Amino acid sequence: MSDLSTALSRPPRRFGVNPKPLAAALLLIALGAVYLAQAVSGRQAALYIVGALLGISLYHAAFGFTSAWRVFIADGRGAGLRAQMLMLAVGVVLFFPTLAAGSLFGHPVVGLVAPAGTSVLVGAFMFGVGMQLGGGCASGTLYTVGGGSTRMIVTLAAFVTGSVVATAHMPFWTALPSLKPLSMVKTLGAGAAIALNLAIFAAIAALTVFVERRRHGRLVNEPARAPSASPWLQGPWPLFVGALALVLLNYATLALSGRPWGVTSAFALWGAKIFAALGVDVVNWPYWATRANAGALAAPVTHDVTTVMDVGIILGAMAAAALAGRYAPVWKVPARSLIAAVVGGLMLGYGARLAYGCNIGAYFSGIVSGSLHGWLWLVAAFAGNVLGTRLRPAFGLEVERLRSTGC
Repeated sequence: MSDLSTALSRPPRRFGVNPKPLAAALLLIALGAVYLAQAVSGRQAALYIVGALLGISLYHAAFGFTSAWRVFIADGRGAGLRAQMLMLAVGVVLFFPTLAAGSLFGHPVVGLVAPAGTSVLVGAFMFGVGMQLGGGCASGTLYTVGGGSTRMIVTLAAFVTGSVVATAHMPFWTALPSLKPLSMVKTLGAGAAIALNLAIFAAIAALTVFVERRRHGRLVNEPARAPSASPWLQGPWPLFVGALALVLLNYATLALSGRPWGVTSAFALWGAKIFAALGVDVVNWPYWATRANAGALAAPVTHDVTTVMDVGIILGAMAAAALAGRYAPVWKVPARSLIAAVVGGLMLGYGARLAYGCNIGAYFSGIVSGSLHGWLWLVAAFAGNVLGTRLRPAFGLEVERLRSTGC
């Protein structure tokens, strides 16, 4: 027999629902949507709601990019990676024809396509190490903060700091060798690009099956999670449901905002606004001198789509944690774990800017946009995760493995 040496890293389920945090989260979601509809636009309010739904989906499915990669690297278990391949497969089938057409419901749409080069390799590798030390990726940081993780607040603060520092160095990194932005949709056509990507996803999924069976003799079931009276409302959701929810909500983001889901550009913006308030002359940094970034820096954060969705994710995850009876912040965090959160957060933020995105903007949305840099990001970030997984024990962080219990 065998069992999991560790359970999911979240507080144990309490009796029923946590009513006060649930009421607070739902009230903030409702008030935020009303305010955005009046002060900005109905579309911005809808994106805020999409963000909240993403937070609920991420929390209830425990859809972690970081943990999925870690358990495959350390223990050969690939259920999380296979769920990601399902998400990407459905994504390219939905996104590629839409991006080839250039419009959705009469509105123009574009993919997140960026140069593939040195900065992506370095940044994604840094991000991968940071994922394991910080304890989460970009979306994971947001939904675990919303779920009540106090350690991840430290990671998020360092994430924001690393992001804005990276914007000061961007001229150096963008001057290094790189390819021009390349879209498979435009280069190959939607049909051929879909076929090629589906073949790669199938190969990766098959590799995880091979590795898992060779390591454990079988495909290992997901860790058992405590049942609830209303699993769709309180969780837990199967991983494949989380994968489908994320890709459909990403498609809704494309329809509403004209581009796929992103997360970390908002962190750089928040950091730049904080630095500016402290007297730092960020407005004259080349990164913030471009028309788009200068406009975002000058405008209220409520006008920034990514900010609005990020806040929605946090509040949606808070509501989900309260519904599940798991909203229970723990304020005592070991010193080594806090150091890892700071170091990991800085690497996450700095790496995300260099790599033109994170696990969402570069990996998920980059690949479903047909961008070559999304695949380069995947390879480099996975290598970073290998190193980060090996470094975790030095900071007192666990690495989940199956262990034999004996009879």
